[in-house]
Amino acid sequence: MRANKVSAIMENEFEGTGLGELTAKRPLATLYFDCKYRMIDFGLSNLVNANVRSIYMTASERNTQSIFDHLGGGNHWHLNNILSHYFVSFKETIQRAQAAGEPFHEPMIDFLRKAKSKFTVYTGNKILCNVDYRSVISVHEEQQRECTVLFKRVESDKIYPKDYILSFRENQPTLEATVFEELNEDQPFYNLAMNIFVVNTDWLINILEVAQNEGEYACLEELIWKNLKGNEVTTYEYTGYLSNIFDVKSYYEANMDMLDPKKFNSLLYSSQHILTKAKNEVPTYFSPESNVHASQFATGSIIRGTVHHSLISRRTAIEEEATVEHSIVMASGKIGQGATIQYAILDKNVTVEAGVRIIGTKEQPLVIKKGSHVTADQIGE
Repeated sequence: MRANKVSAIMENEFEGTGLGELTAKRPLATLYFDCKYRMIDFGLSNLVNANVRSIYMTASERNTQSIFDHLGGGNHWHLNNILSHYFVSFKETIQRAQAAGEPFHEPMIDFLRKAKSKFTVYTGNKILCNVDYRSVISVHEEQQRECTVLFKRVESDKIYPKDYILSFRENQPTLEATVFEELNEDQPFYNLAMNIFVVNTDWLINILEVAQNEGEYACLEELIWKNLKGNEVTTYEYTGYLSNIFDVKSYYEANMDMLDPKKFNSLLYSSQHILTKAKNEVPTYFSPESNVHASQFATGSIIRGTVHHSLISRRTAIEEEATVEHSIVMASGKIGQGATIQYAILDKNVTVEAGVRIIGTKEQPLVIKKGSHVTADQIGE
């Protein structure tokens, strides 16, 4: 696909408050996933795999350090060459400009005009998927509509209350989109709108200009929904792996899914590669007394204890007679001798003293916040 045919806007509007301590000091975008990836890697990789090289990202000022630390110059996603452009804008800057009566959407409008792209991909920040945008854009171009909405049919318990649900009624050609918590029906499956759109760039610029002239700020996703009319929309059904990350349980289950080879290969080893920041480290060491089953490990760890059905990130040490089961241990964890970890999520730089037990449940995994030093048992309800 021609590099300047499509631009992209990545909006980090969803703050993930349901993830508690996991997103207290970082945005959802840089939350660890499957030992070595970050959430943002999936959205970025989907775009660059389709040769989208002009990317505009919005984020909150409060938690952007980890985004800049992870992205660097963009070279891991091939965004550091002369034909590529990526920009980061702050949500608070837009809101301050709006409060002062200034043209608050002008930076985004300026980006879209200078990109000179025919189409723009919009993507939110809480859906994990591996989308072939080349196919989506081809369908969008063929249908000659203003907007294409991506959706997937998912179980009701995988849906956030504020998510949009698509309805296709018999003998009714127009698309209906309803917020999930406002539905009056109870079904096992729904058509989840994936917070992903492909739109005509001229149409997008127009709705941004109208919103700016009216002086009312809203995130771009809400503006798109507000301005859609039935005859302007087409849909694209995504059939690959998808996880909707909006609380601790959904995050835990998505990571555990990666221990299923079929789901793992669908998300990470399809024809579309997921790129991340490279780390040059030694392989993980497994001592003769270690006992490992159905688990994944990143590099640089030392495993002397038992690890079953768990995901262990970089530079983690698990000592002799320690047991980690059905758990997620993020980078630089230290699990002391004889400690027991079950159904838990240990954030980065957590130290667990010898003999300590941390035990949650499958329905309510126990979260240990970043940098904690755990010296006493923690047992979930």
